[in-house]
Amino acid sequence: MRSSTISSSKRSVFETGCNLTAQGEPFVWSMAGGLAIGIFMIVAFLVLILWNGLVAFYPGPIRLLHLKNGRVMAGEPIRSELYRIDPQKLGQMSEEARRMVMDRGGYSRRWLYKTGNFDLYNDDYRWVDDDDIERMETPDDLVMVERREWGPFIGTIRMLKIDGKEISDPSEIVRRIDDEIQLACARFEAIRTIERDRIGDVNHRMEAARLALRKELMKPNVGAAEREAAQARHDQEMAEWKERYQVLEREVDARKAEDSRFRVVLADVEGRQKEMAISQIVRRIPANGLTTAGRLGVYADRWWELVSAEPREANTEGGIFPAIFGTFVMTMLMVVVVAPFGVMAALYLREYARQGLLVSSVRVCVNNLAGVPSIVYGVFGLGFFAYTVGGIVDSLLFAEKLPNPTFGTGGLLWSALTLALLTVPVVIVATEEALSAVPDSLREGSLACGASRWQTIKYVVLPKAMPGILTGLILAMARGAGEVAPLMLVGVVKLAPELPIDGNFPFLHLERSFMHLAFHIFDVGFQSRNSEAGKPMVFVTTLILVGMIAVLNATAIFVRNRLKRKYMTGHF
Repeated sequence: MRSSTISSSKRSVFETGCNLTAQGEPFVWSMAGGLAIGIFMIVAFLVLILWNGLVAFYPGPIRLLHLKNGRVMAGEPIRSELYRIDPQKLGQMSEEARRMVMDRGGYSRRWLYKTGNFDLYNDDYRWVDDDDIERMETPDDLVMVERREWGPFIGTIRMLKIDGKEISDPSEIVRRIDDEIQLACARFEAIRTIERDRIGDVNHRMEAARLALRKELMKPNVGAAEREAAQARHDQEMAEWKERYQVLEREVDARKAEDSRFRVVLADVEGRQKEMAISQIVRRIPANGLTTAGRLGVYADRWWELVSAEPREANTEGGIFPAIFGTFVMTMLMVVVVAPFGVMAALYLREYARQGLLVSSVRVCVNNLAGVPSIVYGVFGLGFFAYTVGGIVDSLLFAEKLPNPTFGTGGLLWSALTLALLTVPVVIVATEEALSAVPDSLREGSLACGASRWQTIKYVVLPKAMPGILTGLILAMARGAGEVAPLMLVGVVKLAPELPIDGNFPFLHLERSFMHLAFHIFDVGFQSRNSEAGKPMVFVTTLILVGMIAVLNATAIFVRNRLKRKYMTGHF
C-alpha cells in the first residue's frame, strides 16, 4: 500500500516535470519574446531616424546626365529603386536594351535626382531611368547654390556684377564669389536687423501710444479738455515716432540700393539664366570639387543653420530654432503648472481624504482621464481657456485692444495649460503610487515623536516619495513635449519667426502664438508643396525632437537618482 502511494507520487512528480505548461516555461518564453519584439521595434525606429536624419545634410555629387532623347540635366542623386517595366514600354525598347532588361528579370533601376531650379522647371525632383541615360559626367564647374527663395539652384555661375563691373572669367569668379557671398550675407543681416529690431521697436511704441490714447478716452467722465490734451500728447508722440520711422526706412532703402549693386548671373545646364542679388545666396557648394573635409564643413554648416536660424521655403529649408525654442518654453511652462497641481491632488487623495466610495470614484475618473483622446483636450482648452478665460482677461485688462484679442485666442500660455490638463492624470497616478510605497511605520514614528501630519508629509513622506514623483513628471514631460493635436487648436502655428521673448515688457509674451517641433514635422511632411523636398527636414526635425525629449528625460532621471541616493544613503 505504501509502495503504491510512493510510486503514484513519483509518477505525479515525473508527469509534472514533463509538463512544460505546469512549470510555466512557455509563458516565460512568450514574455521574453514580447520583450525582444518591443526592443527590436524601438531600436529599428531609432536606427531609421538616426540614419535618415544624420545623412540628410551630407552633400552628394552633382551628376551631369546626357539622356538618349538628346536632353541634358543635372542633379544630386538621392536614392534609387528597382521597378518592373511595363510590357508596352518593353516592346518599344531596342533589342539590346530589351535583352538587358530581361537579364535583370524584367526589372529596371531608376534614380531620384534633386534638380533644384524650381523657378525654371516648376519642379525640383525628377526620376531618371538608367536605361534612358546615354552617358554621365561629374564636372567640377557644376555647383549647388542654396538660395533664400525658390530653393537650390544647380548649374554654373556665369557672371558677377559688382558695382557695374562684369566679371565673367571663371577663375576670377571662383576666387571672389565666396567672399562676396559673405559680404552680401552681412548686408542682408544688417537690413533684417534694422527691419526686425529697430523698426519693429518703433512700431511697438507707436501701437503702445495708440492704445494708451484709446484707454484714456475710454475712461468714464472724461471731459472735452482732457480729451483734447490727451489727443495733443498723442499726436506729438506719434509725430516723433513717425519721424524716427522715416529715418530708419530711408536707411533701409539706402542699404537695399547698395545691396542691389552686387548681383550674380546663374545658368542651368541647358543654358537658361537667372540673375539675382548675391545677398539671396546662402551658400555655394562646389559638390564635385569638395574633399572629405570640405563635405564635412558643409555638413556642419548646415546643421548649425538648422539649430540657429529661421525656416524658409515653406519650412522645408533653413533652420528650426523658433520651433526648438517654442517646444522648450512650452514644455517648461507645462511642467511648472502640472507638477504642483498633480502632486497636491495626489497628496490629498492619499494622505488626507477619507477613503470611501467618493474617493474611489475620483480615482476611477482620474484613471479614465488618462485615456481621453488628446484632441478633446484641445477643444476644451480652446473653449475654456482661450474663449472664456481669455475673453474675461481681455475685457478686464486689455479692453483698449478689443475687438482684437490678446489672450482671447490661442497662445503659449493656453497651450501649456491644455497640456498640463492632458498630463496631470499621469502625475497624480504616479505620485499616489510613490506615496503608497512609503511604509506606514515611518508616518507612525514621525507622529509618535510629536510631528504634525503636514510636518510628517513634508519631512518624511515627500522626500522618500520624490524619486517616484519625478518618474511621473518624466512621463508627463515626454508625452506633453510630443503632443501636436491639441496644440493645433490652442496656439501653435506654421510660421512664427518672432519669438515669444524679446526686450519689450513683460519680456515673456505668453499670449503669442509659437512654433512647435511636432507640428513642424506634421506641416512639412503632409502640407508642403513637395513631399520629397520636405522629407529631409522631417527626419532631422524628428531627430531633434527625440533628442530634446531624451535630454530632458536624462536630466530629470539624473536628479531623481541623486535624490534616491541622498535619501537612501544620507549623502549625494
